[in-house]
Amino acid sequence: MLTFAARRVLVSLGLVWLVASLVFLMIHLIPGDPAELLLSQGGIAPDPASVQELRERLGLNEPLFSQYITYMSGLLRGDFGVSLQDEHPIAEEIALRLPRTLELVGAAGVISLVFGIPFGVMAALRAGSPLDRALSTIAGLALSIPVFVVGTVALLVLAQELKWVSAGGYVPFARDPGRHISLLLMPACTIAVGLGAVVFRVMRSSVLEVLEREHVRAAQARGVSPAVIIRRHVVRNAMTPVVTVVGLHLGSLLGGTVLVEYVFNWPGLSGYLVRSVEARDYPEVMGIVLVVSVLFVLLNFCVDLLYAVIDPRVRHG
Repeated sequence: MLTFAARRVLVSLGLVWLVASLVFLMIHLIPGDPAELLLSQGGIAPDPASVQELRERLGLNEPLFSQYITYMSGLLRGDFGVSLQDEHPIAEEIALRLPRTLELVGAAGVISLVFGIPFGVMAALRAGSPLDRALSTIAGLALSIPVFVVGTVALLVLAQELKWVSAGGYVPFARDPGRHISLLLMPACTIAVGLGAVVFRVMRSSVLEVLEREHVRAAQARGVSPAVIIRRHVVRNAMTPVVTVVGLHLGSLLGGTVLVEYVFNWPGLSGYLVRSVEARDYPEVMGIVLVVSVLFVLLNFCVDLLYAVIDPRVRHG
């Protein structure tokens, strides 16, 4: 297990370095002068003196290799530079907003697993029954409805009409834990609707496939209790594709919760990215893209470790 984990750590570190290098090259792949593009407003050419000043601030006048060394050394110190809008350190803003997005995505992942896995097992064990058809229909509807529609309808019905929940916003957990959780549940459940449907369908298909394996049929022939077969032989083996799907979807959600954060006024990282793109604050965009990409790599590393725990054969693959 330690050898497997060490190999995955080395691969992940290599991917992090590659991502950081690609993010650095982004600014140099833009056609034309990046500083001039950043300062252009409404198609009007910026002042040459301002362009030169910005080039100096971004270090664009230095040789490419020197810029790369400066950039990588800054990342090792946790320095992402400063915002072009207000000179505020980008690392501080990311550190403030990233936990909020992670909390939102993590809560959505837990909710989707809590509902998707048991309902997927139930549907597979009763394949073709009215329960299976009903659950599959609900999952299909959940997948077909865009997330912003789910969020908007939830706000209209639960917040404005029934007055059961607040319409959105954010309160730090340390200030008011109950209020924080109540504001978190709505956007988390909105994300979990689609993700839970995916988990349900993958779990159902995986359980059906495992039920046909020889070791399961052998256990049934020996008279092993159905509950024991499901718990020890079916669910554990069926979890591998679910881990894959959840890991990939959670990684994409790290930078894809823009609409949900906007609808529920949740001040996370996605809203910060939209603001940075609109303001053409390229250092901010680079910092956010790098952080999200690194988190995606780390999430895949965690998924690989879960593979090894669920299926020991992966360690020797």
